[in-house]
Amino acid sequence: MITPPSRIAFIGLGVMGRSMALNLLKAGYVLNVYTRTRASADAVIAAGATWCDTPAAACADARAVITIVGVPADVREVYFGDNGLLAAAAPGTTLIDMTTSEPQL
Repeated sequence: MITPPSRIAFIGLGVMGRSMALNLLKAGYVLNVYTRTRASADAVIAAGATWCDTPAAACADARAVITIVGVPADVREVYFGDNGLLAAAAPGTTLIDMTTSEPQL
């Protein structure tokens, strides 16, 4: 179980992701955040999250990573891309994808 004040990386701060990230901050978690458009992260950063320039940087010191991005192609990029999570996450990091996506993915 991951309890506050553990660090979580949150990737994807659209309407749903932003609300979820803000609730995690209110619950006492420490957040690293990344989203394609930094302006989308402004409210979450103002609430105390730390901005990271890539998904890989966001997960560097996180115990868990939550992703909620737009479409399956975005999931592939975030997880398997050059600055993706799978290459950067430490062993034992919990990866949680909440994107509406393809079951095979």
